[in-house]
Amino acid sequence: MFRRRHLLGAAAALAATPAPAQSWRGQFPELVFAVIPAENAQGVINRYTPFTEHLARVLGTKVTLRVANDYAAVVEGQRAGNIHIAAYGPSAFARALMTGAQIEAFAIEVNQDGSKGYYSVFYVRKDSPFQKIEDLRGKNLGLVDPNSTSGNNVPRFAMNRMGINPEQFFGRVVYTGSHENAVIALQQGTVDVAANWWNDEQESNLLRMARKNMVKAEDFRIIFRSDQIVNSPMAYLATLPAELKSAIRAAVLDLPQRDPALFERLTDGKQRPWEPTDNAAYQPIIELNRFVDGLRRQRS
Repeated sequence: MFRRRHLLGAAAALAATPAPAQSWRGQFPELVFAVIPAENAQGVINRYTPFTEHLARVLGTKVTLRVANDYAAVVEGQRAGNIHIAAYGPSAFARALMTGAQIEAFAIEVNQDGSKGYYSVFYVRKDSPFQKIEDLRGKNLGLVDPNSTSGNNVPRFAMNRMGINPEQFFGRVVYTGSHENAVIALQQGTVDVAANWWNDEQESNLLRMARKNMVKAEDFRIIFRSDQIVNSPMAYLATLPAELKSAIRAAVLDLPQRDPALFERLTDGKQRPWEPTDNAAYQPIIELNRFVDGLRRQRS
């Protein structure tokens, strides 16, 4: 429905042409890299600090990691030009484009099977009686963030096709702020069903949480899976100098070859190397966002 290699010679070429590099370093003594809060703040820090250190080493300039409070903070930061590089979810990236951010997607995640898509799922507790969404009338729904693809927009699109208005059908709709928080809310009984991201049987947010001993994956089960969604991008400001954008792109796309251990740590060993992408890949997500915006206007 919707919806990721330069070799060492590229790095050598950059090293051999110091004049352009020096020109952008003078203009950008510090770069800011931001990440949407797909997991708790400490989890983001642990996962991405080594990555930002890698960027700083390769680029030869300071790179600061910014852990956003919500998805909108990354969108606004890039729109304002205060965030130079960002790791997005698809809907948040599309939202940034829709609000006028001058940004370019340059790398996309790739699953272990080579596909470049993932899914939105609804989880319930394994011991609950619910077998399908229609069984949950009057219960509490956990969504993630208004700008989350798998945690809000795709679930709302799917429920609309089922003839369900979440605000009328459920007793309460709760935004939890992150995918991890949505699972915790389900575990604790704050919500009865929760939306989340799921790649396949080998990787999902739930399995990541289980590897960190936050939950037991077997305590939950899926009652709905969406059509496939295009995977998440990284993006930089379109206004950055061409030499800097080229250096950032190479630093990211070359990482799996330059430092396989770091890439495995960043992805939990559950992804193939990133592949190049562009803004056109996310046009279907822009259309999805517009559809969900229309639903909001109908409810207001």
